[in-house]
Amino acid sequence: MSRYVVSTVRRLGLLAVVLALVAVLVPDSATPEDEVTVVALPHARGLDTSDRVVWILAVGSDARPGQDMTRSRGDALQMVGIDTRTGAAASIGIPRDSWVPIPGHGSNRVNAALYYGGPQLLGRTVGSFLGLQPDYVMVTRFTFFENMVRDIGGITVSNPRPFADEFLKPKGFKAGRIHLGGYDAHVFSRIRKSLPGGDFDRSANQQRVLRGIAAKVRQRAGQPGFLERGVLSVLRNTRANAAPAELFRLAQAVAQVRPGRISTCVLGGSFATINGASVIRPSYAQARRLANAARRDATLPRGC
Repeated sequence: MSRYVVSTVRRLGLLAVVLALVAVLVPDSATPEDEVTVVALPHARGLDTSDRVVWILAVGSDARPGQDMTRSRGDALQMVGIDTRTGAAASIGIPRDSWVPIPGHGSNRVNAALYYGGPQLLGRTVGSFLGLQPDYVMVTRFTFFENMVRDIGGITVSNPRPFADEFLKPKGFKAGRIHLGGYDAHVFSRIRKSLPGGDFDRSANQQRVLRGIAAKVRQRAGQPGFLERGVLSVLRNTRANAAPAELFRLAQAVAQVRPGRISTCVLGGSFATINGASVIRPSYAQARRLANAARRDATLPRGC
């Protein structure tokens, strides 16, 4: 075993102890407003094995300050799988306007499931129509997202087309490789109306941002203190039904993702009008095909 690996293992063991102490010693009243919620769904087996793919439904909540972000409509939805053996990762983008059955609530836009029943119901809803159940649902506020991107030094993305928004980004984003700070990463992920593919293109941009974050975390993961500071910062702003050590193992899985092994796809469908609202009828056939392809090794087919 190399000296680097031994050093890393020691760091991880020490940090696991520190995380446990923080969870025990810091009272709930001392924590700020929750910025991240991580919910382990009932079937999740934890990350104590190294021979499986863990699935995380990542959700950006559009909750305003003072609102419960776990009972607002989700603005960004990405089903992310990580192969803990190989560092491969897959991200299936789910347009938020996808019209799907929500258990106990008829059919509606998929993001309404968060409003109706919190992360658990959203996880069940996505798992039902995708045919792939998430192990965890992670909900964040966009302010936390901005701060996180800023704290890691910004990210670089490959933007296929110039676009702008008169309110969020009047000067817009140029095409090509561009650097994004916290605010720009946020609006790059949210702008929809000026994109030719609307919600589909927005979901693809969210995946470009996820690629940029993974690349920067991977790049800096070996720097002394980087991972420790990041995990402790997240923990201070996180409410979870999982133990701190499990959260750390989850963070470790993310840090080990290899940027060259990330595959992405946005779930397709057709535009429709239901009850006067513009929605997307998702392709169930494609959803099941993607789920089956990525289930074993977190790898999506080229061109999907």
